Amino acid sequence: MNQITSRRTFLKSSLVTAAGVWVGTTPGFGRRLSANDKLNLGVIGTANRAAANIKGVQSQNIVAICDVDETYLAAAAEKFPDAKKYSDFRKLLEQKNIDAIVVATPDHIHAFAVVAALQSGRHVYCEKPLAHDVHEVRVIRKIAAKNKKLATQMGTQIHAGKNYRRVVELVQSGAIGQVTECHVWCQKSQTAQPPTDNVPVPKNLNWDLWLGPAPEQPYHKIYHPHDWRAFWDFGCGTLGDMACHYVDLVFWALKLRAPLTISAEGPEVDRKITPAWMIVHSEYGARGELPPVKVQWYDGEKHSVPTRERNLPDWKNGVLFIGDKGMLFADYNSHKLLPEEKFKDFLAPAPSIPDSIGHHEEWIEACKTGKPTTCNFDYSGALSEAVLLGNVAYRSGKKLEWDSAAMKVTNTREADQFIQRSYRKGWKI
Repeated sequence: MNQITSRRTFLKSSLVTAAGVWVGTTPGFGRRLSANDKLNLGVIGTANRAAANIKGVQSQNIVAICDVDETYLAAAAEKFPDAKKYSDFRKLLEQKNIDAIVVATPDHIHAFAVVAALQSGRHVYCEKPLAHDVHEVRVIRKIAAKNKKLATQMGTQIHAGKNYRRVVELVQSGAIGQVTECHVWCQKSQTAQPPTDNVPVPKNLNWDLWLGPAPEQPYHKIYHPHDWRAFWDFGCGTLGDMACHYVDLVFWALKLRAPLTISAEGPEVDRKITPAWMIVHSEYGARGELPPVKVQWYDGEKHSVPTRERNLPDWKNGVLFIGDKGMLFADYNSHKLLPEEKFKDFLAPAPSIPDSIGHHEEWIEACKTGKPTTCNFDYSGALSEAVLLGNVAYRSGKKLEWDSAAMKVTNTREADQFIQRSYRKGWKI
């Protein structure tokens, strides 16, 4: 393993080196676009979640596609026969006619593809979470901040829905008063059993490129294509998978940024496998006139704790805002003021947040016009860091005191290894 890059070095410069290939920081390859022009897009990842992203941007010119799985790549090539094909995203980035990049790989590759794309002067859309660990997210945030003309968007697609906008308006209008407590839950459980048998690498898969910066280990079919999220080397568990969607609503409505403290509970920590359930407790300070707030996350078999304790229906997934004048429940598509009897005659404020043209469409328009996106890497980076800190607290077994400005846990060094992982030889960020 390479030595972990020091934070001091990180703060001075952020460069990506991958298997001997360096991608420089000089913006290039871009062209001046009008609102009516079509973007030339390079897509890294072509199947499963990536396929949904391709559908979201297929109104543009897809000129390059990349996948380490030849079967997936061939299927995508049938849909986009004029696109150049790659198995290595670094080679794709050398193609000069690409305006923007879509990254939809497993989590452990996100930062490497995103940073390289930004440093090459391309606009970037990336699936959530923005990166595998907090350090990588911070690298991305800093590079994006230095290249403000590049349009960025993280794949929190529900952010574009009308329901989230109406909930934000209700909370920010004071419908339930001052909010000091939020509970967020998801019934999903992202865990697995470790492989016990030896399986040959399929001929269609470049296992070395799939591993990328992750520790060297044998291939197993449990990792690719579906269950990689359940392994710390590649994914971030249920929290990393789903919290960026649900906690997004809390972040937006309450204008959150960085937590002050984070603690977590769950089954006994496994070095390789993410837990079947987790509860995360985060505390945020005051934001102007907004009071401090506690945010708690529950997943897997613990998802029903917040509703059961309040004798509410067993909503399988959702967010509960608790204010001094009432409560507000919301999921992706609906919301409800509680207690219902109290709010039966309540008149919601007139809509003040414009409806979205669509999550992918926002990014496409931003690439062409410079108009800001709602989930740019500044906003979504802060959200991703807050989410990933829950995994740090769980894996370290400590309540963390977080200094966001210094990107440092101040009360224990045991968390450092989970803030920034080490990488396989030839890969670092």
